[in-house]
Amino acid sequence: MNRPTGMFALPARILHGLMAAMIVTMLFVGVGMVASVSERHDWLVRLHKPLGIAILLLAVVRLAVRLRHPPPPLPADLPAVQKLAAHASHWLLYVLMFALPLVGWAMLSAGGYPVMLSHSLRLPSILPANAVAFAVLRHLHAWLAGVLLVVFVGHLGAALYHGLVRRDGVFGSMWGWRRR
Repeated sequence: MNRPTGMFALPARILHGLMAAMIVTMLFVGVGMVASVSERHDWLVRLHKPLGIAILLLAVVRLAVRLRHPPPPLPADLPAVQKLAAHASHWLLYVLMFALPLVGWAMLSAGGYPVMLSHSLRLPSILPANAVAFAVLRHLHAWLAGVLLVVFVGHLGAALYHGLVRRDGVFGSMWGWRRR
């Protein structure tokens, strides 16, 4: 299937929107989990685990789509430092989409907690129970979530810069809007 020049492939656009919504949800759920001692805490934990695994699986699909359908080039007149920042932040987002769920899964395994995707579907442990590893991975998971939030806000800011200030078609290329 041919795609218009300068546009991301349809699967990439769908995955981008879906995963952006899931990651924002996950960030709010994560903050809610650590900030709440109410009866909602257990519900948030039950939501957090399968959502994290879904993000991990979709990250695999998204990486395959990206390798199969490379993104369109950035505008030629974009300064080199901004191109470098764009490429670095995109790859950092990919690393975080893989690392955060895996570190969370490893953390729960080290803590002896099951990763339940439903009432009956349990993922295997990927680390033996170890209190020290659990503590280290817990801090790493929280730190990576903070990094993800910063990179996500930067990515959103850059998208708005392209869409509202430069109006160079980069924003629309991801959402399927053609430049006039």
